[in-house]
Amino acid sequence: MTDSVENARGGHAVWTTVFAVLGAGIVAAAQVGKVPIAIPMLRDALGLSLAQAGALMSVVAVLALAASVPASALVPVLGDRRMLLAGLLAVIGGAAAGALAPSLAVLMTARVAEGLGFLLVTVSAPAALQRVAAPARRDVVFALWSCYMPAGMALAMAAGPLFSGWRALWWASAALALAAGAAVWIAVPRRPPPPLPRTAGALLRGMAADVSAVVRGGPALRSAACFTLYSLMSFALYSFLPILLIERMGVAHGAVGLLSAATVLANVAGNLAAGHLLARGAGRATLIAGACSVMGAAALGIFLSPFGNVATYALCLIFSGVGGLVPATLIASAPAVAPRVALAPIVIGLLMQGSGLGQVVGPMTVGAAIDAYGWPAAALLVGAAAVWVARGMRLPARVSACRP
Repeated sequence: MTDSVENARGGHAVWTTVFAVLGAGIVAAAQVGKVPIAIPMLRDALGLSLAQAGALMSVVAVLALAASVPASALVPVLGDRRMLLAGLLAVIGGAAAGALAPSLAVLMTARVAEGLGFLLVTVSAPAALQRVAAPARRDVVFALWSCYMPAGMALAMAAGPLFSGWRALWWASAALALAAGAAVWIAVPRRPPPPLPRTAGALLRGMAADVSAVVRGGPALRSAACFTLYSLMSFALYSFLPILLIERMGVAHGAVGLLSAATVLANVAGNLAAGHLLARGAGRATLIAGACSVMGAAALGIFLSPFGNVATYALCLIFSGVGGLVPATLIASAPAVAPRVALAPIVIGLLMQGSGLGQVVGPMTVGAAIDAYGWPAAALLVGAAAVWVARGMRLPARVSACRP
């Protein structure tokens, strides 16, 4: 079916769809990145404590942890295009409500809507890409898709300081989501909706059976565990990088945002490299094990700080850039580890749940370890996670091995 879709629409139309879906993902990820850069403005305007700021930042990760798999199980039922548009509508509504929020409570509620939108976009977009891209192009397309998170976060980090206040930033993010929704509406092809079960009970039983079929498989759970540890390693650096730059490297406050954004953006190079390497036949488990080994070694140099400031920051770029191989490879492998290709969205949901777990647990665990034992504790935790992944990760060699 996918080949016929691409042949019928033509290559240019397919790439238009791919970039429209990628744009939706970048806009959704920008909702995650806009909060850290806006924290100083929010503290001045609403009197937020650091604990409240942390809660505001963690809403999206908690939603991903709690609801990614149930949301992904809806993709085969409702269709990827509908869920993409619903996700962008939730982002628009949440960002607009947040821009008008008179208090932290209202802003937190609006943040839940933004988080729901992010979740719907991230679980449905890969299904849309799988539907329109030919099998020979999927590794490259999925690697391109995996750029959405670092690209969106870097966009927010770089653009945030240009706004005079946080409300203007929220309005701008709502406008971007509206533009992304229009692009998805135009560029993503419709398909006939699948037949719905006659009763809600039958629908829930079908969704539960699909989820059970995925989680019973060892490769899907190993992939999710790998994503959890990758997320833990990445956010151990990203969450504390501004502090590291200021306290350990003496970087001026004005340059911290740009250096942090550059580090996150380096991840995109790894994402794109993964697509190129996978298309040339590179082993999936080998890419992941090798990337995590480099991340672990770089973490030792970053957190133990045996080198000068320039070399230490270079290791941050290497950590992030090489690390980009991991999410791109895992997302591209979703059809391979699913019991059936149609259940690949649920594997994506499981990966997003693993990512959410890493984002929630990682900064808390690493932060507590740093408080108790100093920066070397972060090197130990990240290094241990890298060793676990490098030794234990196994994936099917080829996506084509999976059943339709």
